[in-house]
Amino acid sequence: MNVVVQKYGGSSVADVEKVRKVAERVAAARRDGRRVCVVVSAMGKTTDELLALARRVSESPARRELDMLLTAGERISMALLAMALEDLGVPAVSFTGSQAGILTDEMHASARIVEVRPVRVWEELDRGRVVIVAGFQGVSPRKEVTTLGRGGSDTTAVALAASLGADCEIYSDVDGVYTADPRVVTTPRRLDEISYEEMQELARAGAKVLNAEAVEFAREKGIAIHARATSGSTAETVVRGRTAPGARVAGVTSQKGLALVEVPWGGLGAALRALSRRGATPSDLLAHGGRALAVIPLDNVHEWAAARGELVAAVPDAAVDDRDAGSVSVVGARAGAGMVQEVLDALREVGEEPRALLATSLRVTAYCAAARAPEAVRVLHRRLVEEAPASP
Repeated sequence: MNVVVQKYGGSSVADVEKVRKVAERVAAARRDGRRVCVVVSAMGKTTDELLALARRVSESPARRELDMLLTAGERISMALLAMALEDLGVPAVSFTGSQAGILTDEMHASARIVEVRPVRVWEELDRGRVVIVAGFQGVSPRKEVTTLGRGGSDTTAVALAASLGADCEIYSDVDGVYTADPRVVTTPRRLDEISYEEMQELARAGAKVLNAEAVEFAREKGIAIHARATSGSTAETVVRGRTAPGARVAGVTSQKGLALVEVPWGGLGAALRALSRRGATPSDLLAHGGRALAVIPLDNVHEWAAARGELVAAVPDAAVDDRDAGSVSVVGARAGAGMVQEVLDALREVGEEPRALLATSLRVTAYCAAARAPEAVRVLHRRLVEEAPASP
């Protein structure tokens, strides 16, 4: 039988009834003659609730202890799903990341997978069991529990698929990748297929459908990702291949919760070292006129106040903009000078001036007030997608 890795996000396992529905979907795949390995996220908002609990105890919790705490969320999901499958008559077993052989580096809260040794996964698949793996977590060479950062369950799924030679299916509450977040734009278009490069750029720019590191892993290993809805829709978006020549816009997205860190070019190394000690990794780096700008997404930085203090101590003339900083981005083969002007025009239409601008071959990003970014997304989507011919 062929093997499939299915990943279910937090919204798919948010309550007991949804866990049962996921169990029914997994059981159906098993009846179709496939060996199934399932990766699960924590239920609903469990990770956020655990983070809030930690901050009630400590203003600056140690990252190692945060990893110990946060990995409990996925362990709850995996055990409940195993129970639900057993009730359906489907043999199942749950594994933590370490039990499944997910080996990472030693960076707590933002570890990277370095190797997967799925010995126990294969043993249980060969015994006819569904194997359920806790996403978002692994184990370091020193046997420390580590987490992979926000969206890390996607990376777990892709890494397991690569090690098992399996198909990879990512399930969430939307049936694929859209040209904009359906919660922001009322008439987005679903893409039947999107390239690894386009998906990575969308993820880096704030799109929450897939994790950027997972897409990078998939591209390196040649794993196609099928993004589907847990609800049972037959629609999907397949992530694979290279960006085709042409002029399509793959997506328009926004991001909030950023810190824009500007330092003299000569102080960039010291700034990055200070930030990395607290797990603050730039998503983008810009340089001009002897100054460098590091863009830090704060959703995975658990000690930002401490990181900010260490940064200023290391580079006293650093300028930090972390109040209502966000971005708006357009991703696609049309990125270039003309697209830069489109983004600037959209920001001006909503009464905003960019704080910084990044343009690559596939993405144009303007950093701006986070509160204005969704409105700019709607303007850009209307002009570049809704009023343009549909792209394949």
